[in-house]
Amino acid sequence: MSKVNITDTILRDAHQSLIATRMRTEDMLPICDRLDKIGYWSLEVWGGATFDACVRYLKEDPWQRLRLLRQALPNTRLQMLLRGQNLLGYRHYADDVVRAFVKQAAENGIDVFRIFDAMNDLRNIKTSIDTVKQVNKHAQGAICYTTSPDHNLQYFISLGRELEKMGCDSIVIKDMAGLLTPVVTADLVKALVDQVSIPVHLHSHATSGLSSICQYKAVENGAFGIDTAISSFADGTSHPPTESMVAAFKNTEFDSELDLVALQEIGFYFYEVRKKYHQFESEFTGLDTRVQVNQVPGGMISNLSNQLKEQDALTRMNDVLSEIPLVRKELGYPPLVTPTSQIVGTQAVLNVLSGERYKTITNEVKLYLQGRYGKAPGKVSPQVRQMAIGNEDVIDCRPADLLADEMDKLRKEIGNLAHNEDDVLTYAMFPDIGRTFLEERDKGKLVPEALEPANVDGNGHSAATEFNVTIHGETYHIGLTGAGHRTQDMRPYYLSIDGVPEEIMVETLSELELDDNQSRKSSASGKRPRATEAGHITTSMPGVIIEVLVNIGDEIKAGDPVLITEAMKMETEIQASISGVVAAIHVAKGDSVTPDETLIEIG
Repeated sequence: MSKVNITDTILRDAHQSLIATRMRTEDMLPICDRLDKIGYWSLEVWGGATFDACVRYLKEDPWQRLRLLRQALPNTRLQMLLRGQNLLGYRHYADDVVRAFVKQAAENGIDVFRIFDAMNDLRNIKTSIDTVKQVNKHAQGAICYTTSPDHNLQYFISLGRELEKMGCDSIVIKDMAGLLTPVVTADLVKALVDQVSIPVHLHSHATSGLSSICQYKAVENGAFGIDTAISSFADGTSHPPTESMVAAFKNTEFDSELDLVALQEIGFYFYEVRKKYHQFESEFTGLDTRVQVNQVPGGMISNLSNQLKEQDALTRMNDVLSEIPLVRKELGYPPLVTPTSQIVGTQAVLNVLSGERYKTITNEVKLYLQGRYGKAPGKVSPQVRQMAIGNEDVIDCRPADLLADEMDKLRKEIGNLAHNEDDVLTYAMFPDIGRTFLEERDKGKLVPEALEPANVDGNGHSAATEFNVTIHGETYHIGLTGAGHRTQDMRPYYLSIDGVPEEIMVETLSELELDDNQSRKSSASGKRPRATEAGHITTSMPGVIIEVLVNIGDEIKAGDPVLITEAMKMETEIQASISGVVAAIHVAKGDSVTPDETLIEIG
């Protein structure tokens, strides 16, 4: 046996899991010198949602972040997470885009590419693996671990064997939901180590509280490496603490030989950094054993909670968590990892809130049932498939085989906004927010989202979190226990009123428009008429308008698509409820909308 090798996720998955991927590069660079001296097998620094968050919220160039980290960490392997044919987006890209992206990532500093497919359809990662090998980097093939009647030990062993045949340099068991138990971990790792000749790593989230034990059992049974997170960003929906695992293996045959004191100093640094991002902390990022029953990853629960809060339907969380396993079964038991976690989760929310299962079906579910994400691991419900796509053909080839080369088209579309190949690929990953980012960069208007100071009011004074309020002679004891994320001009605050928990919605009036300098208007959503008639088109859940498909005066039939909305990064086609003529359109691309608004009127 040899020492355990450690990959630290502090610069990627740890903050993605706990503070919505909001850590800025400026808070990474000062500690890089000490991180570089630790002797990690690798540091995970890129991929997953980091690219999206950089462009959408932080207004940072993700490629520049990678170059800065490469320069600051000259002695450490840099690792990224790659979604196979999806790369970092939510659709399949043509092979020429995949090849271009991998080459650019390698050139900018990535040494280890952890490559997975949400369906475990290995056809969808072949191009990525081949390209990584061509640029002489380390290809790590991932097995997405889940449980179902179709996922057993032999299934996972067969995936491991195939990944080795495909040329992978190592294999990782990717337990994104924290479903593994110690006994299962021992059996699975031992079986893989016996059947393949390349190193086996374990990536297991701490959501259920079992991952530290699972990692120890994995190493005992031959695992080469484990994923951890510096303690100040560990546990909950993140990973076991680096310091704890180093201490656990110290003075054993698996001793990591890492300096525990140096790691603790790094932990103190990130302890202070985390305070800066307090507004992104979620009540759903702690230990949650429900994952062993509903199989929902912690990050997915956090997204669901935000969606339900926007609907004033947080009380329906348990209904959604009960619905998710049903939807997953009907879709053929896909592992719940990006993008299938969003596909299943969004559909479950729609099923619960609409009051009728599959009354509204997202575009991604339709594409999934057409086979355009790959082959489902299990049997798909024929009834659900019929409701979603009717009698349309289901493809059985590799989805990317149907895609023509895209790079030349993308270069033409983005034009002079792209200064180099990095910019073209940023646009390729996220066309709308990528274009906006590049436009704002050219105008010198890249402004990151604001960070809220802790417990400070608008005048810079310390804000009270506990106080008494007297109304009509009655005194109430108020405790401010938390605040949710702002949606348009509204924000939820969580209070304790005489010991009873309450939620209130606060509207910032100073940010609203004035109507002829006399009265204040409502928020943008309030300007739209309420839906009261059959011809008033609405959405089933809060989202953003991606595309308006009709014009005023168009004659349409019931069932015709009129809008495309996006919620939880999933698109939904909104259809006409009646036949008639489009009489009014109250939305435009980019507008935020809520379910009680009339978006289009059909007369």
